[in-house]
Amino acid sequence: MTTALPVRLTTDRLQLRPWQASDFPAMAQLHADAQAMRYFPATLSRADSDALVARFQARIDAQGWGFWAAEHRASGECIGMIGLNRPRDDLPCSPCVEVGWRLRPRYWGQGLATEGARACVDWALTTLGLDEVVAFTALPNTPSQAVMQRLGMRVDPHTFVHPALPAGHALAEHCLYRLSSADWQAAFSQK
Repeated sequence: MTTALPVRLTTDRLQLRPWQASDFPAMAQLHADAQAMRYFPATLSRADSDALVARFQARIDAQGWGFWAAEHRASGECIGMIGLNRPRDDLPCSPCVEVGWRLRPRYWGQGLATEGARACVDWALTTLGLDEVVAFTALPNTPSQAVMQRLGMRVDPHTFVHPALPAGHALAEHCLYRLSSADWQAAFSQK
């Protein structure tokens, strides 16, 4: 599941691309924003945010794809991240590839997460040839669940406690959504 070059995906309004040094301050601002991080265990310091973005880029360097910088094409601004990831091995869906997103709040409610995630799902299921893409989030994160539903993903009937969080933590219980290649192809054939 590697590609020769770092992949770039383009949508009507977004360019999903490898990370640049100029993206780090925007991501640090996003990761320090309590509203943006309300469904994550904590905000991140500048150093922790920079380290996370460096890990995102290291995965892109290693395999050609990952969580990309989401650049707003009209402004050229980094508005967050959207992409694909192989999550930790102790999740109930592992091994798997997840689609995920994290955008700066001023870009919420514009359909950008759905637009970027749709491009990622299409690329993963058609170009990479995956049988399935998953997404998961904390149960209270209904905005992300709405994106998953708009992508045509189906929720698993069982929730799980995220292994990185202690049992009883307000964000520990997660839902899992799945989208098969067959369902994706069927959705396209009806359009």
